[in-house]
Amino acid sequence: MGWALVLHDGAGDVPRTLPPETREPRLVALCRCLDLGAAALRDGRAALDVVELVVWELEDCPHFNAGRGSVLTADGTVEMEACIMEGATLRCGAVAGLSTVANAVSLARLLMEKTPHIYLAFDGAEAFARELEANRRVYVLTWSVGQF
Repeated sequence: MGWALVLHDGAGDVPRTLPPETREPRLVALCRCLDLGAAALRDGRAALDVVELVVWELEDCPHFNAGRGSVLTADGTVEMEACIMEGATLRCGAVAGLSTVANAVSLARLLMEKTPHIYLAFDGAEAFARELEANRRVYVLTWSVGQF
């Protein structure tokens, strides 16, 4: 069976009039993510691993409205969410209202794999992240809001 990989750069409007100096880094980052995911799939990595890998890259890139590039709330804070699902088993994990976790997709996956829950939000999700902080796959943000 073959595979396909589809990416998008998040919710929101990206105007066609976006200047090249802003548009080009986004396109380069998307191509990098696509290449990373395609290479992992060619190497036989599991689809769930590839999804987490590619979303992690998007979350770490300041050009996208996820993780490090999150848009601030009206109060000047960050509230991130992520979900992940395994199609073969229909298992899923979702987290929301995160303000201290850099890679929400990894926390969602750990929720799916390590607990009977499918959804945690705000204080519950933050507490779960703190319990797992020693795990390198989920790390607490240490930069200030001004660095987003």
